[in-house]
Amino acid sequence: MSNTDTALELYRLMCEIRAFEEEGERLLRAGRLAGNLHLSLGQEAVAAGVCSALAATDHITTTHRGHGHCVAKGGDPERMFAELFGHADGYSKGRAGSMHIADPDSGILGATAIVGGSFGMAIGAAFGAQVLGTGAVAVAFFGEGASAEGTLHEALNLAALWKLPMVFCCENNQYAEMTHVREHISGSIRAIAAAHDLAAEEIDGNDAVAVREAADAAVARARAGEGPTLLECMTYRWSGHYVGDPESYRDPEEVAAGKAADPIALLGERLAAGGEGERLEEIREAANRRIAEAADRAAGGQPASPDLLLADVYAS
Repeated sequence: MSNTDTALELYRLMCEIRAFEEEGERLLRAGRLAGNLHLSLGQEAVAAGVCSALAATDHITTTHRGHGHCVAKGGDPERMFAELFGHADGYSKGRAGSMHIADPDSGILGATAIVGGSFGMAIGAAFGAQVLGTGAVAVAFFGEGASAEGTLHEALNLAALWKLPMVFCCENNQYAEMTHVREHISGSIRAIAAAHDLAAEEIDGNDAVAVREAADAAVARARAGEGPTLLECMTYRWSGHYVGDPESYRDPEEVAAGKAADPIALLGERLAAGGEGERLEEIREAANRRIAEAADRAAGGQPASPDLLLADVYAS
């Protein structure tokens, strides 16, 4: 694949992620969805850059803000929307909602509402791949708010000790819920990795090509048996912690500055300068159409039945 083809694929993935998030927000505000949505608007380059570097047989674990990761890893938007609607044909039969989407067939081992709660799953997947010799790699996505959780330190230590085929990807979007990064992190997240003798790198998380290049190197390193890498992707969360968050803790000028570094626009400008302007419009329209059609189809599904409440919970 040429550099231009790779960039166009990154652009497509980012457009689909943004379309999914915007459609989800629209549906929630229209009263058609229940519960909370935690959007990843502005963070599309991290999900696209990392997941596009993975094989179908690789695994990811994600967070409460994980729609983008799932879309980029090959999740079906229709089944994702069905889960948001609470319909039986959703990924978790409509019982788990936005924060707990999983699709093992696509390598999506699960999202969780527990901060730092998915590191153990990623460690297990990486260890399994190592023991079985499958060559698969596991990626654990997390936000900077998880950096103070003991589970991260435990996972970093074990992954480094056993040279597990893993990539730790921190989406540093500047806010852990309503708390700015400078108010809850002493030092840097990269330094945490150094303490456990892991390779670590800071990346412009709004530059999809830079993220992809760093992910390619980290994945190759993991696959070659050289151990894990931590990628700290510096980005910005455009929306509040959840849809409807009053956002009284953020300066509107700060938000405007964050939105000015739009990862889709930045890559689009680069591609347009290379003569790909017409293709960009086609990609955007196709992404919007695919996501809108997926939402429409999912909306017509059957609500989850109470009879399914305990399905898949206990072994027979």
